[in-house]
Amino acid sequence: MTELQMRDNSTTTYGSVAKSFHWLIAALILTMIPLGIVANGMADADPLKPTLFSIHKTMGVFIFFVALARIAWAVMQPKPGALHADRKAETFLAGLVHWLLYASLILVPLSGWVHHAATTGFAPIWWPFGQGLPFVPVDETLAHTAGSLHIIFERVLVVSILLHFAGALKHHFIDKDDTLRRMLPGHTEPGTPPEPAHSNAAPLVAVGVYAAAIGIGASLGLFTHETIEGVELAEAKGEWVVQDGTLGITVRQLGNDVEGSFAEWTAAINFDETPNGDGKYGDVEVTISIPSLTLGSVTQQAMGADFFDAQNHNTATYRADIFAQDQGYVARGMLTIRATGAPVFLPFTLQIDGDTAVMEGQTRVNRTNFRIGNGTQPTEGSLAYDVVISVNLTAKRG
Repeated sequence: MTELQMRDNSTTTYGSVAKSFHWLIAALILTMIPLGIVANGMADADPLKPTLFSIHKTMGVFIFFVALARIAWAVMQPKPGALHADRKAETFLAGLVHWLLYASLILVPLSGWVHHAATTGFAPIWWPFGQGLPFVPVDETLAHTAGSLHIIFERVLVVSILLHFAGALKHHFIDKDDTLRRMLPGHTEPGTPPEPAHSNAAPLVAVGVYAAAIGIGASLGLFTHETIEGVELAEAKGEWVVQDGTLGITVRQLGNDVEGSFAEWTAAINFDETPNGDGKYGDVEVTISIPSLTLGSVTQQAMGADFFDAQNHNTATYRADIFAQDQGYVARGMLTIRATGAPVFLPFTLQIDGDTAVMEGQTRVNRTNFRIGNGTQPTEGSLAYDVVISVNLTAKRG
């Protein structure tokens, strides 16, 4: 037997390359799935959780590329026939399981990768090519959909593996044939060359199985995006009316910046280019809807009881007076989050053209001053104390 013959498949058995792909992917999957289950069940505050998820994601990307190589090799090689081609139902089921496995090896890691790329923060993939994917925008709805598909596809993969394993054991211990042995290391040629018998209906049924799995997932509410009920903010009354703008925050988690923003907030602004006798140019009162925050993959965690506690404290407020400083202005006031207030100075620049004003500012606050994360993240081990608040807006004189 030549080295080339041992490497390639034949119509009766698998070659060394196919065997290597098979057992490498098997080892990776049997490591990755339990790793993901353990990591998912850990408390958010556990410092080991992000590390385990990073390993899980990195292995998933590796499996994706190994699976592509395996499928490419399988396409170029002859496929050994079934040893019991006369058992039509058994042959069909074996073909169906193989199609489900091949599809799962692509769909499971790909859906997980899309979920990762569509969100920000938490457990990076350990490789040098960035965390995003071409044509995959950072979008919370897309991330949730991809995450739900990842769960569904993973369940199909697990069931397919169990059926594949059960079939191998059945052939080995009940039929006592060479079905399992011809995938083991070494070269095994069955005594009687099998007749190829591959069902063309198997891939179509596999598509149906995936469609049914997605339907079951939808019926169980996996695609429903749970959100905390927002709060309707009263219209802000001030001398200046905000036309548009953004109110964002940046937190540093596991050494990576995670950017987010509040979709709903109001600002009652009173401002005059000439200061009063106390040197005050005006004042501002900002009201923020906490449930309107999006913060990448940690949005739901941020709403939790140890963080913003949005169920019990659904708004935050900032009341400040405005003064001039060497460059621009500064708002000096009290920021209240979770019924806890702390002084915050917000320096900003202001450009006024007639009745239109453009403002940009940024400051840092310590999250522990507002009892955010004090219980589960009391140190900076995984979540930094400093949170960057940035605001820019355009307002018109009312």
